[in-house]
Amino acid sequence: MEAFSVPTIDIEGLGLDEGGLLLVRRALADLSAGESLRVRGGPPGWDLHLTAWCRQQGHDVETHRLASGDIEAVLTRGSWAEGRWRDALESGHSRLADDELPAEVADPAWGLAARGATVEAGGPSVGFSLSRRDDLWARTAGELYRQAAAAQWDPQTAIDWDAPFDLPPAIEAAVVQVMTYLVENENAALVVPARHLGQVHPHFREVQQFLALQCADEARHIEVFTRRLGLKGHEPMLSTAGGQASLNTLLQAPDFSSATFLLSVLGEGSFITLLNFLHAYAPDPVTGQICRLAARDEARHVAFAMAHLEHRLAAQPDYQTRLQNAVEQRHEELAPTAGLNEEVFDSLVLLAGGDLTPAAVARGHAAVQQLKLDMAAGRKARLLRLGFSPVEAQRLADMHTRNFM
Repeated sequence: MEAFSVPTIDIEGLGLDEGGLLLVRRALADLSAGESLRVRGGPPGWDLHLTAWCRQQGHDVETHRLASGDIEAVLTRGSWAEGRWRDALESGHSRLADDELPAEVADPAWGLAARGATVEAGGPSVGFSLSRRDDLWARTAGELYRQAAAAQWDPQTAIDWDAPFDLPPAIEAAVVQVMTYLVENENAALVVPARHLGQVHPHFREVQQFLALQCADEARHIEVFTRRLGLKGHEPMLSTAGGQASLNTLLQAPDFSSATFLLSVLGEGSFITLLNFLHAYAPDPVTGQICRLAARDEARHVAFAMAHLEHRLAAQPDYQTRLQNAVEQRHEELAPTAGLNEEVFDSLVLLAGGDLTPAAVARGHAAVQQLKLDMAAGRKARLLRLGFSPVEAQRLADMHTRNFM
């Protein structure tokens, strides 16, 4: 009777190196330590192969030849093999409910495994500096990633590059100067998230995926702004030392949250207002199209940054002081610089005014002054949402770099 209680598989003429081992492994997976499995087969030498594999895996095995000439092996599952999986690490839930959080700290031993996988013990540890949930998490990261994936657009087809227009030389030059300015700012907006992307533990995959698309967005913006400035045969125009100094401070932010705060909450938030301004005063259809599409992308970046900082400040209220210090330090470093260069300012005035008559310049100048007020009001509103007092929100909003980003 005992012989009939032992599960039996017959691999027939299938060699272990031809898939027979798959059948053995699957049958063993249903057994506990100490339980046996009977395997029969006829391929030459398969029993030697099986014996070597069992020794490696910690299983006992006995073999003998049947009257038919086939070999029969009786495997007893070893406790070492069971313990190897019993002691394995669970890498957290694969899919998270809306109100569910990933692990507080991602274990280095999870390595690059999919979240939710059973990770066999003994594998290599992989170090990621962004492995603590509160240092990078945003509740809406998954939804924002899905939105970003659905909203990707092709620069070649989304913009009518062949739309006919012919601008006065001064207006075209103003567009080229503004586009030159936008490119260098988008270079910074690409580099900052890219520097952190490779340090995000894959356990926080929603954040990792969103940052990857944020980088793709910025790369696309660089392409279209560069393409527009050269559309009529012009080369890029002026990039100032003050503008470079302002952007360089973004690269020096000490951690992910501070960098996200300075770049997206303050800088890209202001840039949405600028892009909407440029869309409203665009002198040609191509400029209007690319500014509208870029502003839509930037809005997602700001939404992620706000969600992340709301999460971190809820978990670590004292972190607000570090954000305040980041603004103050950046303001102090940039105090000797000239801020927004005159060429960009004048170009914005000219685009808003439409021509070089005194009345048009007056209209354009007033529009740019209102643009700056709108930027400051937007920054204050976002700071209030992050829990800063009205007085502190106004102070920090006013301290933001005059270079806008």
